[in-house]
Amino acid sequence: MPREASGRPRPDHTDLFELLARAERLYRTQLRDCAEAVDYLKGRGVTGAVARDFGIGYAPDEWHTVSEAFAGTAAEADLLKAGLLTRNDKGNVYDRFRGRIMFPIRDTRGRVIGFGGRVMAQAAGPKYLNSPETPVFHKGRELYGLFEARKALRRIDELLVVEGYMDVVALSQAGIANAVASLGTAATTEHFHKLYRYADGVICCFDGDSAGRQAAWRALENALPTLTEGRQLKFMFLPDGEDPDSLVRKEGKGPFLQRVQAASPAIEYLFARLAENLDLRQLDGQAKLASLALPYIERVPGGILKQLMANRLESLTGFTATTTAQPRSGPRASIQTAGQRAGSAQLSDLSRRLLHYVLHQPALAREVPAPLAQAIEALVAEDPFAEIVNYIVKNPDVGRSEILGRYAGETLHSVLVELASRPTVLAAEAMTQEFLEGLAQHVELAAQRGRRRLLADMKENPSQEKLRDFWSRKQGQAVRPSGGTRGDS
Repeated sequence: MPREASGRPRPDHTDLFELLARAERLYRTQLRDCAEAVDYLKGRGVTGAVARDFGIGYAPDEWHTVSEAFAGTAAEADLLKAGLLTRNDKGNVYDRFRGRIMFPIRDTRGRVIGFGGRVMAQAAGPKYLNSPETPVFHKGRELYGLFEARKALRRIDELLVVEGYMDVVALSQAGIANAVASLGTAATTEHFHKLYRYADGVICCFDGDSAGRQAAWRALENALPTLTEGRQLKFMFLPDGEDPDSLVRKEGKGPFLQRVQAASPAIEYLFARLAENLDLRQLDGQAKLASLALPYIERVPGGILKQLMANRLESLTGFTATTTAQPRSGPRASIQTAGQRAGSAQLSDLSRRLLHYVLHQPALAREVPAPLAQAIEALVAEDPFAEIVNYIVKNPDVGRSEILGRYAGETLHSVLVELASRPTVLAAEAMTQEFLEGLAQHVELAAQRGRRRLLADMKENPSQEKLRDFWSRKQGQAVRPSGGTRGDS
């Protein structure tokens, strides 16, 4: 069938792909010439065949290996664009990767799109260093080892998500070829969309310490919107002090796969985590669990899994979840916090955008300067958006699940769940700036609406008091994100 032209030409990044492919060959050549790097990989149990299959290389501990190798054949600007060079605050340009084992990151077509560099034992600097965001590399979307897994396996029933490049390589070395890594970040919603394109089952493998469990919880939150019919999600936690690399070398393939088979289903992990420190024999504990669980259930697409989660909630609390978050039985009054807000779902585009930011990063509220926080607090009685922001400002350690749980059963709840499920692509600094500027804009718009209402009332029922009030507001100054002021127009 003929395809319709999209009208938007795709950018041509052929030159970037060629530069990155050349860099991979350079790093592989450098590995063969560095006995220390070869010995390090051998000490980690990596064979020459596995190093070849994954394209593992080495970046010498020199400042200009890449720039000198590409001299006369590639422009400095292109090497910077590819993430192979970096520029410091003084304007000096040098190799981004130095003294590291290099792991090429490939897209699903096998093209090199970036690199991950790992320090060798006792070396200084961060353990892993990734390529920066480039036109062809987006860390929140890519998975290390996915191309290699598809190449090694004709059929993939499950994908095992681990945290490090060496974990993927060590598992492949042990005969477990279905492992991928999320490039040192928590698995995003986009990651899960990609994972489920190639397998119906995903098992997330994390360290058993507190950091590992926090990463697992973030992964669960991001996975929920992708759990459509037939998809499975499980969580596997390793013993303290172990990672997949060390554990598979210590125990071998068989015992490690037994641990994989014993992984906890997502539903069980979700309810076990939410029920921590709750006494489910008491009505208050049941109500708290229901209020915490409802937002997560609503984020799952309709189907068998969503129904199973609702059934599990009912068995634990007696509360029956429905698509509108209205209970048919159970502690309804305990779940609601401020009653039904009529029309509260009618939010402006600006309010929705700001809520999207703060739901993804509640810590943004800590950055709100005092004058702006006071202006928001003054709007709480008439503005549901201001009420939510004020609540987060007053409770700086609140999490997303608690925010959503607070509004369970209210008109606004479904809007919040939908906003929380959307992915965000802004960096933390950019999100903070946009949030604070948007918050100030929201306050200014509210002040303008208040003056217009007062002016309309004054025309109907004029008085000196209303006139003074109007000019007092007109001459006031709006709060800016920095904590300063700007004259109102």
